[in-house]
Amino acid sequence: MVRATVLLLAVMPFSLLRAQTAADSNGIRQAALDYIEGYYEGDGARMERALHPELAKRIVRTNDQGRSQLGQMSAMTLVLGTRAGGGKDTPVADRRKDVTIFDIYQGAASAKIYASGWVDYLHLGKWNGRWVIVNVLWELHPKP
Repeated sequence: MVRATVLLLAVMPFSLLRAQTAADSNGIRQAALDYIEGYYEGDGARMERALHPELAKRIVRTNDQGRSQLGQMSAMTLVLGTRAGGGKDTPVADRRKDVTIFDIYQGAASAKIYASGWVDYLHLGKWNGRWVIVNVLWELHPKP
């Protein structure tokens, strides 16, 4: 049994043995916070830093006829919207930014941000050594 384990370790690529680090978790959390805090602060540079340039942010909505529609925003749409003021009108006391990391596997991760009016599910990738958001699927909180 020991020989089989040693042999397996000898032939496995070293990258598969690399454990996730605290730096990975911190990088993922920082990307998520740059995204949501950048939005609340109207800081386009901070938002841009959090996103992969080809990001897609999507929401599934149901129209009045009961048919699903897919709404989509690009990285540039988010950056320009943030530069234009983003969520600056959101009262500071209401600026929720709860980040949960669900999973990290090598250079891929999934996380959630519970924000003031919605929930964002994030897919992140390690891009040129830095964690960035690649995809977002989001849902609005129900209206009271």
